[in-house]
Amino acid sequence: MAKDKEVTHVGVRIRQARLDKKLSLDAMANETGLSKDVIKKIESGEQRPSVGTLLQLSRTLQLASGFLLKESDDSVEARTDAYTKRTDHYAYTPLSPGAENNHLKAFRIVVEAGASHEGVGFQHEGEEFAYVLDGDVEIQVGDHINVLKTGESLHFNSGVKHDLRNIGDHDAELIVVVYAP
Repeated sequence: MAKDKEVTHVGVRIRQARLDKKLSLDAMANETGLSKDVIKKIESGEQRPSVGTLLQLSRTLQLASGFLLKESDDSVEARTDAYTKRTDHYAYTPLSPGAENNHLKAFRIVVEAGASHEGVGFQHEGEEFAYVLDGDVEIQVGDHINVLKTGESLHFNSGVKHDLRNIGDHDAELIVVVYAP
């Protein structure tokens, strides 16, 4: 499935769920901490939501996070293509399939060389643990910048605004575990 079609699909699901629950953009912004402009861009497919953003949106919409990632095409090819999701800055593969309704989720994340999150930082209730399998990354938590190299890890409060950036000259690979109460 093409990236743009995938993003539009996720955005359409988010918008439909918001409208079904009769949530205004203002209410959604207040519940998630995202700006109305960011929500509009996600719903229209202009912006790809991060894992943390999807968790925030699914919690606010009272949906299993897997619902927002579910593909309408159930063919074997579509399911294989859907396994690795892409955002604007990285690809993530769920490592805990079937855990959509659980509080703990694990992902393998590949961040392109020199890539970073643009716009607002990630922020979602819970905790996060990142382990760098390969590469050099910066994880900014609030105003504090943590530099991690291969084999290093970080555990932090994901309720604090945070960003991930690859500071190396090749793609970085991480295992990220998110706990969302």
